[in-house]
Order: sequence, then C-alpha cells, then structure tokens
Amino acid sequence: MRCVIGARFKKVGKIYYFSCEEFEVNVGDYIIVETSRGIEYGKCVIGMKDVDDNTLSNPLKKCIRIATEEDKKIYHENKKKGKEAFDIANKKIRELDLKMNLVEVEYTFDNNKIIFYFIADGRVDFRNLVKNLASIFKVRIELRQIGVRDEAKSVGGIGTCGRTLCCSTFLGDFTSVSIKMAKEQDLSLNPSKISGMCGRLMCCLKYEQDTYDYIKNKMPRIGYIVDTKFGRAEVIGLSILKERVKVRIMLNQYEEVIRDIEINDITAYISKNNEFDNNTATYFINDIL
Repeated sequence: MRCVIGARFKKVGKIYYFSCEEFEVNVGDYIIVETSRGIEYGKCVIGMKDVDDNTLSNPLKKCIRIATEEDKKIYHENKKKGKEAFDIANKKIRELDLKMNLVEVEYTFDNNKIIFYFIADGRVDFRNLVKNLASIFKVRIELRQIGVRDEAKSVGGIGTCGRTLCCSTFLGDFTSVSIKMAKEQDLSLNPSKISGMCGRLMCCLKYEQDTYDYIKNKMPRIGYIVDTKFGRAEVIGLSILKERVKVRIMLNQYEEVIRDIEINDITAYISKNNEFDNNTATYFINDIL
C-alpha cells in the first residue's frame, strides 16, 4: 500500500497525485512537491489515502514538505516575475513578426525554467525567439503550444449563460463533447448557439447527457407502434425531459387524433415499425421499465 495525496498547481488545474509517507498533509495545505519539471508549489485538494501499488500505472513523485512562509513568498514573487516576462516575450514576438499569441508565462518554483504558453494556427519557427529569451532570462526556456480550450481556461470570461466560464471556475479537466449530444438534446445545431467562448462545443452539453440517455432508454422511439389507454397509436414525437410522448391515434380509416401523453400512459410496445401487425410480438411497458 502507498499513502498518496492529490494536488493542484492552478486554481482549477488538473489534479496530480504524489506519494506522502513521512508526514501528515491535510486538504487545503500548501505543499512543495517533486515533479517531472522540477520542484513545484501546489495545494492539496485530496487528502491522504492508502492506494494499492498495483493500481498505480507509474511511480509517484514525492511530496517533499509542507510549504513555509518563505515558500509562499517565493511563489508570489514568481507570479509577479511571470507577468514581467509576459510583457518582454510579447515585445520580442512582435519584433520577430511571429504568428503566435502568448497566453501565459509561468516560472517553475525553483526558478530553473520559464514556460511560455501560446496559441497559433499552425507550426511556428520560434528558435530565434528562444535564443533571445534565453539571453535575457539566463534560464531554460520552454515554449508550449496549447489549444483554444486551454486558452479560454487560462484567460477566463463570461459564457452565454451569463456566468463565469466553467473551465476557469471548477472544471479540472476537459471531457469529450460531440455534436451527437446536441442532437439528442434537441438543441439548435447553429454553431453560435452551441459553441463556447473558445469556439468549440460547450462543455455543459456533457452535464445533462447521462440524464437524457437514462430517460431515452425507457421511452419508445419515433415510429414505434404502442398501446396506450387511449388506444393503439404511432409515436411521432418525444419530449425527453418532460417524459412525454406525442402519438397519432387512428380513430378509424379516415380519422386520426394527435395526443401528448405521459410515458406511464403507454401500456405496451407493439412494433418497432410503422405497420400494425397482429403477428408482431408485444413488449409490455413494465418489462422495459
């Protein structure tokens, strides 16, 4: 067994796990940890718990110590230096006429490296930029290209709902969002209606998808023939969140009526096609629910 904790290095950044065997760490504590890019300053967001070594895909780095007041001072100084480095790098980018937009600059806690995050439409030859920056700062320089979703997360903003962007407020990591989710939720497929500030599909499409999937699994599909307490009918529409079904009921050969009924008003599924077939097996609603 291994005692591990979860830590973040940004307010709503991804959670990383570290081994912590020698001292106690509580949620909310600021800590100094060993990472693949050096010594870093982070915040414990998942308390100590025992994990089986077999469940760990990679060896964990160590939590070195609880952060001191001096560590906190260094961290805030690095944030200030990052803003100054941002202005200097932006000036150099304009001088070299590079087709890239700088988003954020970050010093590692041990000051051994400066990471410049940028976005660009394609590949950028930034070798001269790296040389210029290295001659100015006298440390290792890393330029990292990020996507538009990462840019929105870093910069922040207000969504179409009027609230602060989810990605910059509480989303630690991005999830996969597809146009199929918008279709299943009967949303307008107008890109301006379902796209976020980043220009990609809104992350909130994912929030309700599990609910839509659960409700749809107990509802008939459009085109099903069903028995209802009003008579046999064909399903012609669905209102998923209301759990209601629009059906066409044939009163006789020439007359029909359209009804909006609850899912509980359906007693059996007769067929999965548009034909009334007495030989088709009947699927009782209780068996499906």
